[in-house]
Amino acid sequence: MRSSFVPHRRASAPAQTSRAGHTIVVAPTGAENADDGGPGTTSRPLATLWEARRRAREAAAEGDRDVVVLLLDGIHRLLSPLRLDAADSGRGGHTVTWRAARGARPVLSGARPVTGWEPDDPDDPDDPATGVYRARVGTGFDTRQLYVDGVLARRARIRLAPGDITPTATGFTVDNPDLAYLATLPDQGRIELQAMLTFTNRFAPLRSVSGSTVVMQQPAWDNNTYGYDTVQAPFRTPTFFLLNSRSFLTEPGEWYLDPATGTLYYKPLPGQDISRARVELPRLESLLQVGGTYDEPARNLRFEGLTFTGTTWLRPGSSDGYANQQTGVFISGVQPRRPADAFTSCSVGCTGLEASRNDWAQAPAAVQVSAADDIGFLDSTFVNLGSVGLGIGNDAGAHATGVGLGAHRVSVVGSTFTASAGGGIVVGGVRPDAHHPSDPRMVNSDIVISDNRVHATALEYLDQAAILATYVTRLTIEHNHVSEMPYIGIGVGYGWGANDAGGSPDYVDRGLYRFQPVHDTPTTLSDVHIVGNHVRDVVRTMYAAGCIYALSAIPRGRVEENFCENSGQYGLYFDEGARYLSVRRNVFADTAEQWAHANNGVANHTGDLTLVGNYTTNPAVTGIADGDRGNVVRGNVVVTDGNLPIEASRVIYEAGPAGPYRGAPDPRRPPAGAFLSADPVTVGAGGSTIVTVTAENLGERPATGLAVSIAALRGWRAERAGEPVRDVLAPGDSATETWKVTAPGSFASPADRAQIKASVMFRAGETEYVLNRSLTLTAPVPSRGDGTPA
Repeated sequence: MRSSFVPHRRASAPAQTSRAGHTIVVAPTGAENADDGGPGTTSRPLATLWEARRRAREAAAEGDRDVVVLLLDGIHRLLSPLRLDAADSGRGGHTVTWRAARGARPVLSGARPVTGWEPDDPDDPDDPATGVYRARVGTGFDTRQLYVDGVLARRARIRLAPGDITPTATGFTVDNPDLAYLATLPDQGRIELQAMLTFTNRFAPLRSVSGSTVVMQQPAWDNNTYGYDTVQAPFRTPTFFLLNSRSFLTEPGEWYLDPATGTLYYKPLPGQDISRARVELPRLESLLQVGGTYDEPARNLRFEGLTFTGTTWLRPGSSDGYANQQTGVFISGVQPRRPADAFTSCSVGCTGLEASRNDWAQAPAAVQVSAADDIGFLDSTFVNLGSVGLGIGNDAGAHATGVGLGAHRVSVVGSTFTASAGGGIVVGGVRPDAHHPSDPRMVNSDIVISDNRVHATALEYLDQAAILATYVTRLTIEHNHVSEMPYIGIGVGYGWGANDAGGSPDYVDRGLYRFQPVHDTPTTLSDVHIVGNHVRDVVRTMYAAGCIYALSAIPRGRVEENFCENSGQYGLYFDEGARYLSVRRNVFADTAEQWAHANNGVANHTGDLTLVGNYTTNPAVTGIADGDRGNVVRGNVVVTDGNLPIEASRVIYEAGPAGPYRGAPDPRRPPAGAFLSADPVTVGAGGSTIVTVTAENLGERPATGLAVSIAALRGWRAERAGEPVRDVLAPGDSATETWKVTAPGSFASPADRAQIKASVMFRAGETEYVLNRSLTLTAPVPSRGDGTPA
């Protein structure tokens, strides 16, 4: 199913009187035949993206044709981010497109290759206790990421046992005498503490170690011990690491950079030949910055078939640290209202913390879009990046242009986000102008995120979501594949209901409204459609999350026909203030906890939720009762015995990328459904029932070689009662086959239960599928008048 509205429209086609499009060809870095003084053709391409931008800008200014910048195959290494503003825009209904040449996969990289490796201990390079190699990489820069053969390598670290340290107001004490060597380490200011907590994942750098006393850099430590789920008062048992010292480099796959000497150290993985490994050391924090001003936005730009890679993000290693609050948002800078005793009085929230909310910051993305209209990303890859992959209309502080928000008609289609330090896509900001803008042009609107694959990312900033949208008007998130995430799959909303019309009683009690008004108008968040997504294997590390997570009021919000499987916690989590969402025809399979849960404390407005016609293998729902708080909870089906209704099979099959983006056949999501029914379900000893197998072709190809078999256990007999199902099912067709199942003539116990198992086999294209279904029949033993078995 597709959303009923698709807000982004492509730039209109040029009028017939337009001139033919203008194409500019640019070669990768170091290409022999490239010359910025040449014509910019396939045979004589330009040498740099900057010259391509200059020529594209001149051609676009004429306003009478489309302009295409064609990138040839290879790595285009950036010395600085590529910035495109109003002057780079398409005009007169025309588009400027930065596109891969036919058959090419050009790469825009902010990294430099590392070669010239040598053993760090040349006298014994094969010593398993060392096995570390080094390379000279130059000075004058730093990085927090390294990519080896396309994998985000792990910074050198040691794990701390729960009793190894005790947090204090200024740092921590070392309680394990085996860690006394920390006081002797050089470059103590480069060492960081990572705290993996419940829904926050925090970083703070050390300042010094003296004896057993560790003093942390400020304001990083103050901010990480301030708020909720803090270092000293987490909501579950914490996991601590110390990172980024040469002495910690003991495990294969780890690395350390000494920026003073320009030496990079790396310990190869087993079997990894460092002389042949592709090692990329990032230098830039962003690659592409698209944005103008509200008066003159960037417009009509498209990016097709490009790979964005090779960035870092340095701020978490600074004295500011990463005082994470949730989903890539953090406290930054000295907090003027932080009380002197905050380590104890504000470890689980306080009034001073509420004063900081309107100044929280967002992690910047490698590719940034703000103050921009009609922007499209198609068939692109975002991989090996130091933070978020793509940021759309975030707060000004997360955009290098200095202008945030204001993203209109932006589409992200058919792209991949993976193997990066941060999350995939973040839409919207969190500061006041994001939810109640001072200029209506700031509103983020008409955003489409469809047919993308976001998987195995947020590898360092574990708190970040695959897809997060905070404050957006008219947003469609449809037919994406999201998997292997440490925290949230798809998250929508921000503010915990505090910025909604009328405010939140909870935040009256917390003191927030001493520092901001109680708004009497809704936020900009509305008309959000989350449709047809396949979300699996999420919430694998963090907690308080689900496949889909919602915060605050979302008028006309729809969550429909999504397939959620193997969540490490919830299927749906409606956190504080989540309201006005309609949840219909979704499938939730094997969620570790409730398929739906709402944080409905007495002092928040969570409610007005409609949950109708969903399918789940876990019957539990908490915090959402039919008729309570305006909730409607009806007609939801608990799937038992592996007998999946055909409509649920349809949702499963159609979820995820569709059409040309669907990918290879997935045996777990077959293009057909099957369902067993029995009439009657209960039969007496020796009695019979008719079991009907219904199969339906849900795909686009004929289902051929269709065959049904049924097996009955423990003395039950099964025999076909009619004609076999026909051999071929056209798309959309269904067929039935009936079997007579007979119970044994007697039972050893008062009642007998038998599981009838059916297999439906077919082929679609070159792929064979088997649908296994089961149904439990009950046969009570006839009784005498006194109730004892006959």
